[in-house]
Amino acid sequence: MRSTRTLTAVTAVLAVLLITVGTATAAGRLRTAAAPYCGITWGSAGRTGGGLNPAPLLTTRTGQQDCYDRLVFEFDGSADGYSVGYGDVFTEGQGLPVSPYTAGGAVLRVQLREPAVGYPYRAGDHVATVLGYRTLRDVVYGGTFEGYSTFAVGVRAQLPFRVLLLAGPGTHSRIVLDVAHQWQE
Repeated sequence: MRSTRTLTAVTAVLAVLLITVGTATAAGRLRTAAAPYCGITWGSAGRTGGGLNPAPLLTTRTGQQDCYDRLVFEFDGSADGYSVGYGDVFTEGQGLPVSPYTAGGAVLRVQLREPAVGYPYRAGDHVATVLGYRTLRDVVYGGTFEGYSTFAVGVRAQLPFRVLLLAGPGTHSRIVLDVAHQWQE
């Protein structure tokens, strides 16, 4: 009888230990699953910064990184005015819809507060090659009016993004848009 009680007690203790270890392991998995992708904690809320600036827009270019795709706007001089957020995009001055290729994803509206003097594109032109990119799908110029230049950026989904202001090269400056490949690991 005593050995049966001892066996029952040991079995109960082992069951409690297994449940505790299983719960801790599952909680650890949940924390891991909710970990930010590549440590990215940017979010997808709109961002605005700076004001109107006379530095003309020179060029746009794109690049791919391990954790995000990048779109760079380069200016001849110091630039700092921008507004970036998810939503509908319309041409500057005319108000016509701008529809980049998104493959069912989302559209980022990028409005730069600098003129596009000398910028070699017209409203509606596709201005960057992003074929094969993991997140970016298309970049369409929405035109310039009264110092505001607009771009529609087609992305795979409504993903986290950040905006950076970078000096150089030389007297140039850049407004950089990075869009993460995914929300979490």
